[in-house]
Amino acid sequence: MSDVKHSPLPSTTATGKASSSPHQSLILTLSCPDRSGIVHSVTGWLASRSFDIRDSAQYGDPDTGRFFMRVHANGPKGRVVDLNGLRGEFERDVGGKMGMEFEIHDEGRKGKVMLMVSKIGHCIHDLLYRHSVGTLPVSIPCIVSNHTTFATLAAQHGIPFHHLPIDGQHTKEWQEEQILQLIEEHDIDLVVLARYMQILSPKLCEVMRGKMINIHHSFLPSFKGAKPYHQAHQRGVKLIGATAHLVTSDLDEGNIIQQDVERVSHSDSPSDLVKKGSEIETRVLARAVTWFAEHRVLVNGNKTVVFD
Repeated sequence: MSDVKHSPLPSTTATGKASSSPHQSLILTLSCPDRSGIVHSVTGWLASRSFDIRDSAQYGDPDTGRFFMRVHANGPKGRVVDLNGLRGEFERDVGGKMGMEFEIHDEGRKGKVMLMVSKIGHCIHDLLYRHSVGTLPVSIPCIVSNHTTFATLAAQHGIPFHHLPIDGQHTKEWQEEQILQLIEEHDIDLVVLARYMQILSPKLCEVMRGKMINIHHSFLPSFKGAKPYHQAHQRGVKLIGATAHLVTSDLDEGNIIQQDVERVSHSDSPSDLVKKGSEIETRVLARAVTWFAEHRVLVNGNKTVVFD
């Protein structure tokens, strides 16, 4: 296979000077069996193709024996890299030899996120606000709900809203087929359950394995099921929290991405805990979505590696 294919060199101006053109930034993530020489092989390969490494993070898990790495690098100024060609060459030269699972992303491409919500709105309000002010690095092609509660909110943000109910006329199977069609139509990278209060089928969980995040209104694995804040109140807890995790067919058992807690006291009522918990949920979910969009989350068995 030939070297990386590039576009023609930057065009020149009337004065003969090359016109200004920015670097193309790429993010390489990988995992593989741990062994010596991985960092040297990866960074050396990037340097041989004139990539300038801006930052790099790595972790070797002594329990699983796997090595994880995330590299952010700039390509040659003024040149557009053929990503498919680059992936093929990396597989040939490095990845295949070391048994790597890897991805190479164009940092400038925003991931496409489908938001799903039912009737509780604090998380979707927060995500849409962050998106509107440019602090959530994703695009949102559509919002899906089994209720019409947030149709007006979606319209205010200029995002198509799809009401897919489960009722006497529409089955769960029909609804999930519509969801899968929307995922394919919009080339969705991530589905975010922003307080979507339906259990998903094993089929949908499998299709979107590793690409679906849920916010759980509890500090997993404690207080599962209905009314976790009421359970916490009855037990007199002094900390409450929230958990963002990947979705699997095992309810609330997916890989944890982010958690946070807040101190409460004996004087807090269940409604006080709900209010404080809602605030935790919004920031935990936003962080998890942001980290996923920035390719900082790597699956490590039933855990995750999350690079700063």
